[in-house]
Amino acid sequence: MSITSEQREEIRQTRATSSQTLRPTVAALEEILYEPFQVLDHGFVRVIDYMGDDSAVVQAARVSYGRGTKKVSEDRGLIMYLMRHWHTTPFEMADIKFHVKLPIFVARQWIRHRTASVNEYSARYSILDKEFYIPEQQHLAAQSSSNRQGRGEVLEGDEARRVLEILREDAERTYSNYAWMLNEPSDEQAPDEDRSGLARELARMNLTLNTYTQWYWKANLHNLMGFLRLRADPHAQYEIRVYAEAMLEIMSRWVPLSHEAFVEHRMGSASLSRTAITAVRRMIAGEKLTAATSGLSPREWRELCQTMGIEQV
Repeated sequence: MSITSEQREEIRQTRATSSQTLRPTVAALEEILYEPFQVLDHGFVRVIDYMGDDSAVVQAARVSYGRGTKKVSEDRGLIMYLMRHWHTTPFEMADIKFHVKLPIFVARQWIRHRTASVNEYSARYSILDKEFYIPEQQHLAAQSSSNRQGRGEVLEGDEARRVLEILREDAERTYSNYAWMLNEPSDEQAPDEDRSGLARELARMNLTLNTYTQWYWKANLHNLMGFLRLRADPHAQYEIRVYAEAMLEIMSRWVPLSHEAFVEHRMGSASLSRTAITAVRRMIAGEKLTAATSGLSPREWRELCQTMGIEQV
């Protein structure tokens, strides 16, 4: 993980400073506040700030004046009810801010979730570090023959080694050219005092998409769960899924009751169409259904059988 000694000292000093507050805090989250959690080879996720906790969700739902006198078991039941019935606004009352270091191609996928406040490191004003994401060999896979967005068999042997060489060589070469255009020092060359260098906002276009960028990403709990429901899913792309999994673990520290309800009613649940529900009711009544008699398309039938854990007929 690429945390510099200066950044580590800044984190140490920040964690050594405490403030008194009357607002609710979460001890389990305070334990890891500002600390980076490694993701991929050079990336990380860390919590910079947060507001609210499970009690903020409950308070908003009850519109009460304070934390209230309800028991934890009652709060848990209410949060489960809110999640089960898709009530969203109470979960908008808690916010969290992350500092994330991630490859550019992951950032461009991530930014499609347009429900957060984002401020990214600017390569117009600053110079990007010489850091690239190079996958481990077990994550090098061929294009899936059945899914345009998915991966197939893992590459092996000479083909895998050649792919890794290309990724590494291209990243190294383009960064060297980036540094040359900026007239900045690199591993291979020193600045030329006779050249002013190309503008940073132009030189950056030469970099590969596996170059690392950073941003602050702030979202309320409802929108965070929307992101995690899609990106922590086993079908999500590996490189963004590992970030979501790290954030899901952080969520369990921050709002454990909401996390439990989220895993139960979002991550561990399935949505069925009206026709699928009718098919399930027919099967419960004892009718033997097949793909042809279910009223579903072949793909929907396969998905229903997989969801229900029944043998396809």
